[in-house]
Amino acid sequence: MASRVPHVFVILFSVILLAAIATYVVTPGEYDRVEDANGRMIAVEGSYHAVEPQRAGFMDVFQSIYTGMNKASDIIFYIFIVGGSFGILRSTNVIEGAVGSISKKMAGREKLIIPVLMVFFSLAGAMLGLAEETIPYITILVPLMLRLGFDSITGAAVVLLGTSAGFTAAFMNPFTVGVAQGIAQIPVFSGMGFRIVVWAVFIAVSIWFVMRYADKVKKDPMKSPTYETDLLIKEKQAPIEQLAGLTGRQKLVLTILLVTLVTLAIGVSKFGWYLTEIAGLFLLMGIVMGVIAKLSLNEIAEAFIEGCRSLVMGALVVGVARAILVILQDGLVMDTILYGLANAVGSLPSGLTAIGMYVVQCLINYIIPSGSGQAAVTMPIMAPLGDLVGVTRQTAVLAFQLGDGISNIFTPTSGYFMAGLALAGISWIKWAKWILPLIITHYVLGAIFVTIAHMIGYQ
Repeated sequence: MASRVPHVFVILFSVILLAAIATYVVTPGEYDRVEDANGRMIAVEGSYHAVEPQRAGFMDVFQSIYTGMNKASDIIFYIFIVGGSFGILRSTNVIEGAVGSISKKMAGREKLIIPVLMVFFSLAGAMLGLAEETIPYITILVPLMLRLGFDSITGAAVVLLGTSAGFTAAFMNPFTVGVAQGIAQIPVFSGMGFRIVVWAVFIAVSIWFVMRYADKVKKDPMKSPTYETDLLIKEKQAPIEQLAGLTGRQKLVLTILLVTLVTLAIGVSKFGWYLTEIAGLFLLMGIVMGVIAKLSLNEIAEAFIEGCRSLVMGALVVGVARAILVILQDGLVMDTILYGLANAVGSLPSGLTAIGMYVVQCLINYIIPSGSGQAAVTMPIMAPLGDLVGVTRQTAVLAFQLGDGISNIFTPTSGYFMAGLALAGISWIKWAKWILPLIITHYVLGAIFVTIAHMIGYQ
């Protein structure tokens, strides 16, 4: 049965082929673009015009993958460096010691750690816009959840679902809400009260979904889709009662980890750090940990390589997924798709226009998984369109942020999400089947909140 399930690369390459075919059947066109005050190139509403076709040739399909990897190189190398750095951390055996200690202290109260951590990650997504930055935590939480009697999916879900719920329903995410409101020319982070309610509902539903599943797996581990692979990991883990306490050096390594995470939070929130600075921070962390743990320089290097090796597929998926956007942009049909969707929204009855905007943003996110990138492409068109059809700009922003965020932990074109699954050792197919009911629930919730916002004239 498993052999009939297409590999994620097969799925992505099929979408690349469909994108190439689209350059032959979709009328090419583009919007004029101007640079805004923050240096972003944004589309000019009403400037769409037809252009000469740039159809994708036979070799363009294959070259797009290299181009996609080149354009996504910042995320790809970030994934490798963070993965390598945590490979050094794993080689110090500090995770086993810390996990054993937590497991003993949480005996009988294992489930309580799930809502606490999910709220933490959710606030990080809602207030700081963290996404890629949370990937390293999966390395720690998967073995912890296995120790507590849960599975790999639970460990990954605490991070991915918690962060996603916050990022999607964010009340002050600078990379989605902040950018979109700036482009829509409304006060940044205005309308926060309504979005806090949206966030509370999204994270509550997500926590309920994970805890319900975790309880089922706790009672019967064989109900886990990752039961067989988790069993192999558990066989390598010593029984909790055999775990020794943390040594002095391991406590120092753990202190370095905590200092790194605090520094990361300060750097992101106060100094605008992104992938380059964060990657450098984690690389420094790995080297310092290796030295403290008395690993030789060769052992540090080998541990780094092993950490990178575990993330090869996730990193490559990022580049292959970007190839889809490369084909659509080079073939000059990306703007045509947006233009067609915007016209479809404009032709809807006024009561359905806000939902139409939401559906368009949901669809666009499967092609443009970058939140700020999607805002730059869609908001200059959707905001004035809303003025014409009676949808407030605040509602248009809400439709964008919900449509942008929900699929980020479902679509294989989402780079950080695929890297997180690779780090947890979970196949996309297993994850997709598991999370689909929640994704559908989130889409329905999003539609309800967008409808309410439209009905109350959300400002």
